[in-house]
Amino acid sequence: MSTIEVWLVALSLAMDCFAVSIASGIILKQVKLKPMLLMAFCLFQALMPLVGWIVTNSFSHLIEQIDHWIAFGILTFLGGQMIVESFKEEEDKHNFDPTCIKVILGLAVATSIDALVIGATFAFLGYNHISTIISPIGIIGLVSFIMSIVGLL
Repeated sequence: MSTIEVWLVALSLAMDCFAVSIASGIILKQVKLKPMLLMAFCLFQALMPLVGWIVTNSFSHLIEQIDHWIAFGILTFLGGQMIVESFKEEEDKHNFDPTCIKVILGLAVATSIDALVIGATFAFLGYNHISTIISPIGIIGLVSFIMSIVGLL
């Protein structure tokens, strides 16, 4: 994968961070520096590719026969949850504080699941040593951080 491709992947991974940051910025109306930096800190966006890469390098031979069924089950569960949520009454829906640490962690995990898959993809593309994955992870983290700041502002 070329450097430009890594930057494009990082940009595409940062789009969900950007969308969440825009929504959070609208809710907060005026964002202060400390909560803004906490929300934009993209530790999950940078670490999830590493986790995906490590798991793929270590355990891919164990689940390769059923990996598609695992993905199907996860996506079916998430899709079902979204359908159920869409039928709830407005008073059942809760507002959230985007500066709350539980909300930040939940959003961080939700927006970085795709980065986990990218980490697995890096392993399949021949990134076989930790030194080869550090640069893409840094680029992904940097781009996500910048896009999150821009979205919050």
